[in-house]
Amino acid sequence: MIGCIASSLLFALLALGGSAPAMAAPAPVAAAAAAPSGVWYEIFVRSWYDTDGDGTGDLNGVTAKLDYLQSLGVSGIWLMPINPSPSYHGYDVTDYYAINPQYGTMADFQRLLREAHQRHIKVIIDLVINHTSDRHPWFEAARDPADPHHDWYSWAGPHTDLHAADAAGSQAWHALGAAHYLGDFSSNMPDLDYDTPAVRKEMVKLGQYWLKKGVDGFRLDAAQHIYYDFKADAHNPLTLKKNLAWWSEFRQGLNTVNPAAYVVGEVTRDSADELAPYFKPLNAVFDFPLATRLVDSARSERAGDLGTRLAHTDAAYRKVAGKSGVDAPFLSNHDQERVMSQLDGNAQHMRMAAAMLLTLPGQPFVYYGEELGMRGKKPDPDLREPMRWHRDPHGAGETRWKTFSAGDGPDVSVEAEQQAGDSLLHYYAMLIGWRREVGALRDGTLTAPPLANTHIAAWRLDDAGSHVLVLHNLSGQSQQVPLGDTRFRHVLRHSRAGTALQRGRLTLPPYASAILD
Repeated sequence: MIGCIASSLLFALLALGGSAPAMAAPAPVAAAAAAPSGVWYEIFVRSWYDTDGDGTGDLNGVTAKLDYLQSLGVSGIWLMPINPSPSYHGYDVTDYYAINPQYGTMADFQRLLREAHQRHIKVIIDLVINHTSDRHPWFEAARDPADPHHDWYSWAGPHTDLHAADAAGSQAWHALGAAHYLGDFSSNMPDLDYDTPAVRKEMVKLGQYWLKKGVDGFRLDAAQHIYYDFKADAHNPLTLKKNLAWWSEFRQGLNTVNPAAYVVGEVTRDSADELAPYFKPLNAVFDFPLATRLVDSARSERAGDLGTRLAHTDAAYRKVAGKSGVDAPFLSNHDQERVMSQLDGNAQHMRMAAAMLLTLPGQPFVYYGEELGMRGKKPDPDLREPMRWHRDPHGAGETRWKTFSAGDGPDVSVEAEQQAGDSLLHYYAMLIGWRREVGALRDGTLTAPPLANTHIAAWRLDDAGSHVLVLHNLSGQSQQVPLGDTRFRHVLRHSRAGTALQRGRLTLPPYASAILD
């Protein structure tokens, strides 16, 4: 538990205010004392931390809070779009090679990269290349059929079904004078045409550009939609083949600059078998089916077939990738209801969802504020509200681009939860600390032991150096778990007092987790 204790101490020492890093960067003793956790942290820069007083979060704000992230134990951060854009969210880019001036400058970004890397924190950025903004100079030029950029976008022909539904079931084609262009997400996000060689060449060059700037990889927005544009193509094998061919070409281009670049794709499919093919060109894909299953299990207090599904998922990914530990599990992101809202504010259910997530192999992702229990429901802006640093919402660094809708009180803040010993924030730090100290949690091959008790979620993790059994009591009642496997004789980690292993029987208090070796 050394890493957990160090994290708690650092939490207590971190200052909250200031427009620059609030304290000199501490020597990264805690980070060096154990292996990286493999946990990534998603940040919406606009909502994160404001250093210049304009009410909008900025890149210097991310730098200012790197010590907070280090104390939490994360290995990397994913920045939602940081390119210029006419929208608040940034998913319609007007210049792929620049920094959104509301967030700062390229010099600010380079400083962030240096400071993050000094703390052993990697940085990946959102790469939104399925489509551009309709205000991008490329699309402005493409309005002229004689311009070379016209072929960079998809235009309807004389026999095109202009009423065809896009992948989500909405209107796919949008009028521009007498012409119609494809916009799978909206009319202000025209789709690029990846059958045009110049588009593919440009996007490879773009990826290489940011790697040369020092980023450690990319989160690929809408990775399945490069060729999956229409609802009718949902299960078209040719569409999948073309998607995989493009991402393989992209990956090969990245490898010429940094073969170790981490690339994780947004692929919103319903099963592990549908996600698995993307592990050929990509390092990982976000596990949307698993996110739903974890939250459902926490809410219902029943594991159901969770263990079996996890084992199937692990096997499906290893079959393609040739290794385990490549999954990117998560609970929610910027497009979904926050977990605490999905769980109707139940703090114990929130803890169990987090415990399951952070004891799975792979590289889990945490959405900013999740570790505080921030809530948020649709519409989308309410899912992306300002990070709560202080009890006082007007404290130093708080962003003010949007008012709070969720009704979270002052106790849902970094300040309050750092001072409360049993807070959700400290619970997250403890779980992430476990990952740094127990290698099998990060890299183990997962199998599911048969258990009759449906309130217990359990899986075994094996790597080259260790074998552990992970158990979670999802219920509000103490549970007795007989262990048929006598190899597990010690409680290596536990989340609640009263956890005990005697004569092959494990006692798990309500809403408790344990790791046995």
